[in-house]
Amino acid sequence: MITLAHIRITPSETWLNGKVVSNSNINGIYREFIGDYPKFFKMDSLCKLGFIAAELILKGQTPELKENASIILFNRNGSLITDRNYQMTIADDHFFPSPALFVYTLANIVTGEIAIRHKIYGESSFYVLPHQDDEMINDVVNKAYLTSNPSFILTGWVDYDDDDNYVADIKLVTK
Repeated sequence: MITLAHIRITPSETWLNGKVVSNSNINGIYREFIGDYPKFFKMDSLCKLGFIAAELILKGQTPELKENASIILFNRNGSLITDRNYQMTIADDHFFPSPALFVYTLANIVTGEIAIRHKIYGESSFYVLPHQDDEMINDVVNKAYLTSNPSFILTGWVDYDDDDNYVADIKLVTK
């Protein structure tokens, strides 16, 4: 596989293709580089992280290439932080489940938000693994090329524990 682009976002810095492009947090990166997607502020933290990574790494890709692309992401927590927040909305005596949180209680919402924004119609998958396993990730990505032949694949690790502990390590790869 050939890596076309690589982004890594942590609480302390954002690297794009080997260069630090920001030292801001997730909302700061959004304001600095994107700023035109009002739905962003309704997203949960995991979705915001994946969305920003995709926005930055997909700049410059043509609509024709994006249309036939695939998204395959991985993490170890699924949507656990949002699941906990949702649980708090139903745990008290007033029992008012939050529909705004419920929609984000599946990790694959990240891939859906990216696909909608960029009009990506290829395979879209989100896998939860016990730890970041680059060999397994590469195996899944290689199998996607055998079955669907996308123009490129947006793939990597997107995990969000809390505001001080998160990482998006995503690549655009092709055959």
